[in-house]
Amino acid sequence: MSAIVVCPLGSIAELAVRHRASHMVSLMAEKHDFHRPGLIDAERHLVLKMNDIAFAGTGDLVAPAEEHVVQLIDFARRWDRAAPMVVHCWMGVSRSPAAAAIVSLAVDPEEDDFALAARLRQVAPHATPNPRLIEFGDRLLERNGRLIAAIKRIGRGAETDGRASFVLPLRHP
Repeated sequence: MSAIVVCPLGSIAELAVRHRASHMVSLMAEKHDFHRPGLIDAERHLVLKMNDIAFAGTGDLVAPAEEHVVQLIDFARRWDRAAPMVVHCWMGVSRSPAAAAIVSLAVDPEEDDFALAARLRQVAPHATPNPRLIEFGDRLLERNGRLIAAIKRIGRGAETDGRASFVLPLRHP
């Protein structure tokens, strides 16, 4: 079964190889340079430049924007799911878990938002999905507030050292 592998930046190469990933989404701040693992072709790598903030207008920081989520949804819908997708941010706690939930719903619109959020919490006790990304995802995927409510229901994740990774299985391969 295909899945979404969520991790911090420091684990992308190891986990891409271990899971034989074919696609990758990077949610990183503008000036964070990193190398794409060699087994991920450039056309199968989406880079979204944003900071992990919940509000726009925070100094020089780039807030997640609707356009980021539009690109994420389009990228997810082009993923053939023949192999896993790696989704990462700096620590794997906020931006990438939010993106993983959005990807899951983009490829499986019949998924129940509350079941997805419960599955996310089960595999990632540390996840605290970025609320701004979740809000855009909810609206663009026409979830009518269900995704927002489901993520609010699981609440803030446990403290972590930023090295935790997890695999979010898809409901259907």
